[in-house]
This record gives sequence, structure tokens and C-alpha cells, in this order.
Amino acid sequence: MSAFLFDIASLLGRWLHLITGIAWIGASFYFVWLDNSLQPPKRKELLDAGVGGEVWAVHGGGFYNAQKYKTAPGELPETLHWFYWEAYSTWLSGFFLLCLLYFGQAEVYLINPSVMPLSKPVAIGTALAMLAGAWLIYDVLCRALFLRGDRVIGPSVATLLALAAWALCQLYSGRGAYILFGAMIGTIMVANVFFVIIPGQREMVNAKRDGRPLDPTHGIRGKQRSVHNTYFTLPVLFVMISNHYALTYGARWNWLVLIAMSFAGAAIRAWFVARHKAHERGGRTPALPLALGVGALIAVIIALAPRSSLSSAMEMSGAERISRFSDVQAIVNQRCAPCHAAKPTFSGFPAAPNGILLDTPEAILAHTAQMQVQVGTRVMPIGNLTQMTEAERTLLLAWLADGAPH
Repeated sequence: MSAFLFDIASLLGRWLHLITGIAWIGASFYFVWLDNSLQPPKRKELLDAGVGGEVWAVHGGGFYNAQKYKTAPGELPETLHWFYWEAYSTWLSGFFLLCLLYFGQAEVYLINPSVMPLSKPVAIGTALAMLAGAWLIYDVLCRALFLRGDRVIGPSVATLLALAAWALCQLYSGRGAYILFGAMIGTIMVANVFFVIIPGQREMVNAKRDGRPLDPTHGIRGKQRSVHNTYFTLPVLFVMISNHYALTYGARWNWLVLIAMSFAGAAIRAWFVARHKAHERGGRTPALPLALGVGALIAVIIALAPRSSLSSAMEMSGAERISRFSDVQAIVNQRCAPCHAAKPTFSGFPAAPNGILLDTPEAILAHTAQMQVQVGTRVMPIGNLTQMTEAERTLLLAWLADGAPH
């Protein structure tokens, strides 16, 4: 029953996280596009009303005319829509999953003794401290450098996140480090909404209702944090799918892969944002952000590509190589099948991870490609829970590199 409840909690938590995340990202992307697509109004009544920009759009069989005021309308409407529950719900559901999977099973998904032999309380406490600390440092940077603009803030924040990516990969398993990095950025994003954007908007609304002059700093600061959030989005989305690709978080220099993929996502997003303002440049969009992003992706692909004919198998002596499939099956049965079986015998695994079975000869031979990546990157056995020896790993990799003879 406990395994069933765990699976249901994980399923519903992931579903909720996905739904709310789509709502948050969708609203964020739309308003960034809207703000950058505004054009000066031409109608006198709009200029007199204080409208600073407008945009016309067609969607779903209807025409829309969105307008943005320079400060505030002459009179606030009865209904004023706010956008914040999408952000809060996304973070809360994500933190629930973090606690359920990575904190609740820290010894499986978060801690890797070969990276850093942390106790469960220390691993969780350090992770929480880093989530909070990242926001505090980021916020201090943004406030201290506010007047100097994003040309200074951007590199400073990028340096902070690069250091965080390196530190996390020195403390935790690759998979755990990647997830914590995404949780760190997600925490910064929701804190931007909770501590900066929404309070600033409330102050603007209250000032208008009280008849006080509006302080434009709130709007400028809120827009700045909103733009930061849109650049953070693609790195977070990469992290969300990374646990399916051991070649990234299991790489020897996994922190460099994480930094490069995050940079690529931010750069490509910056190019899309620049496209929104193409009307200000005669339809031209600078290609540099896109080129840098694609270049980073190409570099990652080259770095992660399997070694050529000079593979590990060719580097091993004849005594190290396996020719009998029965030897391979014995290793797999002892080190892999306790989890990857129709009925796993290892505690904490109600079903085979990702549905991959390795409990029969046919199943082993059907998954040799996945085995080569997972065993070669050392992410499997996960946390080396079944204590695969270096000799067993070497022999198994040699058999796989030889073409899996049987």
C-alpha cells in the first residue's frame, strides 16, 4: 500500500507541476512578447489617456487590442487581473516533488558517496541552505547593481549560477545536482514574483487608489525581474528533462555540461526576445545570441560523443575481456536485476525504473545500448546501491564495447 501511495503522490505531483508550470511559463512568455511588441499609439484619444504603447493581434477567430499605460489609467477598472498563483503553485508542487523524491530518498537520488560521503540530514540541510542562499545573493546583486543595468547584472548573475552548478556537482550525485540547480533557479524565479514583482504592483495600485504619485522604480524593477525570469526558463526546462539522459548528468565534467546547456537555453531565449523588437530595427534580429546558443549546444554534443574506434574495449587487455554471456548475466543478475525486474527485490523500488527489465537474457540483450551509457557514466547502479565493483564494471563495459557477444 505504501508503494502505491508513493506512486500516486509522485504522479499527481508531477502532473500538477507540469500544468501549473505551463500556465506560468505561458503567461510569462506572453507578457514578455507583449511588452516588447508594443508600438506607439497613433490615436489622439489613446495619447490623451496616457497609453504608452499598443499592439493588435488576431487569435482564435478574434481581434485583440492590448494597451499599456505609461503609468496608470485615469481610473482603475473594477476588475483587475493579477498573475501570481501560477508561479506559486508551480514552486509549491516542485518543492513537494523535491521533498518526496530527492529528500525522502536522498540516499538513492541525491547522495553519491563516491562524490561526497554526506549523511542524509547534512545533504538535505545543505541543499535547503543553497536554495535560500542563491536567492539572497541574487537579490543583493540585483539591488546593488540596479542603477548599472543588466549589462552588469547579467554577467554577475551568470557567474553566481555557474559557481552554484560547479558546487552542486561537487557535493551531490549528478542527477541530484542537476535537479537542485533547477530548484535553485526556480526558487529565484518565484521569489522574484513574491518579493519584488507583486509587491511593486500592489504599491502601484494602492498609490493610484490613494491619489499618491506613482514611483516608476517599482515598474522598472518588476520588469527587470520579469525579464530575468524569462531567461531562466529554458535552463529550468532542460533540468526537468535531464534525468532521462544520463550522458549529461553522468558525464565526467557534468558541471560544465550543465553550465553550457543552461547558457545555450538562455542565449536562445534572448534571441527570441530580440525578435519581438525586430520592428524597431527594420525587421532585423541580431544573430549573435542564437549563434552563441547553438555553438554551446554543438560543443556539448562533441564533448559527449562516444569515443571512436579507440574505445575502452580496445584499451583493455585480453584477460580483462568477457567472451561468455553467462559471466555477464551473473553480474547483471546481482547488480542490476534487483531493481530492473518484473518484481524488484531491492527496497524502495515498487517497479523497475523507467520500465526497463534486465532479469532475462533476452531483456539484457535488448537494452545493451542503454546499459553502455548508464554503466559507462557510472550513474547505474544508482548510487551504486548494489555495490558493483570496479572489476565488474570494467568487464561489463568491455563486453558491451565488443558488441555484446552471446
